[in-house]
Amino acid sequence: MADTFNDLAFAAMFPPATDAQWRKLVDGVLKGARFEDRLTSKSADRLTIEPLYNRAPNAASIAGRTAGSPWQVMARIDHPDPDACNAEVLHELDHGAGGLILIPAGAIGAYGYGLPPDAIDRALAGVHLDAGITIALEFSPYAPDAALALASLVERHRLSPSHVDIRFGLDPLGAFALHGRLGAPWHELAPRLAATIAALAQRGFKGPFAVADGRAVHNAGGTEAQELAFALAVAVSYLRAIEANGIALDAARRMIGFRLSADADQFLTVAKFRALRQLWQQVEQNCALPPSPVLLEAETAWRTMTRDDVYANILRATIAVFSAGVGGADSIAVLPFTAARGLPDRFARRVARNTQLLLLEEAGIARVNDPTAGTGWSEDLTGKLCRAAWALFQDIEAAGGAAIALERGMIQDRVATARLARERALAAKDDALIGATEYPDIADVAVLDVARAVFAGLPAAVTAAPLAPVRLAAPFERG
Repeated sequence: MADTFNDLAFAAMFPPATDAQWRKLVDGVLKGARFEDRLTSKSADRLTIEPLYNRAPNAASIAGRTAGSPWQVMARIDHPDPDACNAEVLHELDHGAGGLILIPAGAIGAYGYGLPPDAIDRALAGVHLDAGITIALEFSPYAPDAALALASLVERHRLSPSHVDIRFGLDPLGAFALHGRLGAPWHELAPRLAATIAALAQRGFKGPFAVADGRAVHNAGGTEAQELAFALAVAVSYLRAIEANGIALDAARRMIGFRLSADADQFLTVAKFRALRQLWQQVEQNCALPPSPVLLEAETAWRTMTRDDVYANILRATIAVFSAGVGGADSIAVLPFTAARGLPDRFARRVARNTQLLLLEEAGIARVNDPTAGTGWSEDLTGKLCRAAWALFQDIEAAGGAAIALERGMIQDRVATARLARERALAAKDDALIGATEYPDIADVAVLDVARAVFAGLPAAVTAAPLAPVRLAAPFERG
């Protein structure tokens, strides 16, 4: 077989092509038009994207998911009725999901629905928590004790905390970004967060316990660098809080995970997930710690969901899952394709689940660790995103950290500017959202007849402008 491959090495018969030769051919086609105007583009962060790249010399792969291991297929659990929620939990686990994301009402990923505060026990009835599945909890200020309730459930079942895989998802700063309300000043809240984390660790749970969630920025229309910078600033805030509670930095960093949005911009999503790991390594090195892979979760993007042409969402989700998987996500959750219409039914949830299973089992996407390492476009975009995000992160740090930057509106103002630019580009047709601004195909698709959650006001000692989630398609849809 090896000899056959050698016989087919046709490229060796031709002299190597050069950039100068390619550029000469391109200039002939452009007929005097500027190369930079016609063949390069700019990301939302004003990063230049070239049409062609050479392989990056001496590039190394980024440590992340164990080589050859699949990412975890996570199922979103967000039905407001606990019994209906339990039925979906059991169905998801029986049909290919490797983990569950429990989403209380008011969490970043709830999008108008979510579990009631006291529903965890009933939602997980009949689930063997020590059977190798992952339970990830999203944080909601309307269910502040959900993490402790989940821990108590494990102990009531007389399970060893070290034998269950639970990500507790504590994220008060993410909730502050979403709702614009914080129950106490951060300098008072940080020790309480750290004490909760320390108590869970002392009870034997492995964690991670806190999550730095960039989705609030992405959902509100922010750029890739803004999402990365916000997540990094939140993680550093949590790291400081945990260390101040007497936990060594090496242990503290392992108590924190990350969560990012994955959208249909394939190259930028791959680069963003790779950049997150490199940025966190930079923080670790600044703390005199040897780099260690961090848990990185992904969810497909809310802001690109269309309500009228729902089937286009399946295509976007497929690209997003591919990109997050190639970029090194440890787990992925897919928004069902009807989510913009209402609470998805079982068919939409099945499509969301099987999107991942097909890419894992049929396409084998996860079999190579960091497959874009060394490719020119990936290394270039990853490096540019790292530099842009690090500069924004330093701005947040200079303002006093994530909590103060949110309180002052610094993060919100920058996200609003980016969102406005996106909206104007779509309106002017300089950009396109398939199924909304281009090729809309109205389709009536069923969703569950479930009312959206209604919230009472949150008590707040500190207020800020909320990073409200948007769907970019909304202005182009039927009333």
